[in-house]
Amino acid sequence: MSCIFCRIASGEVATTKAYEDSEVVAFYDTAPQAPTHILVIPKAHIPSLSAITEENAHIGTAIFRAIAELSKRAEFAGGFRVVSNSGADGGQTVGHLHFHMLGGRALGWPPG
Repeated sequence: MSCIFCRIASGEVATTKAYEDSEVVAFYDTAPQAPTHILVIPKAHIPSLSAITEENAHIGTAIFRAIAELSKRAEFAGGFRVVSNSGADGGQTVGHLHFHMLGGRALGWPPG
């Protein structure tokens, strides 16, 4: 298994988990772009948003349920941003669907 996020989801690679259920795992980014930067990923390998199908679309509900649960934490009290990069031009660097949850400070716009 060469996908780093699959290895994290399976427990093969240790990380600081922020949330976990049967379909999703969330963990703190090792190169944070905000004071709080959590990655939320499906445990199943889905390459990107473009790979969502009728069969795996339920994962969106599971991911956003995890984000809602994480949003109740004190570090997100002032608000937060959720970002999912898709494809090389979109800035995706790991070929596994993931959402960045950023907070802990005021975030500017436009982002990039």
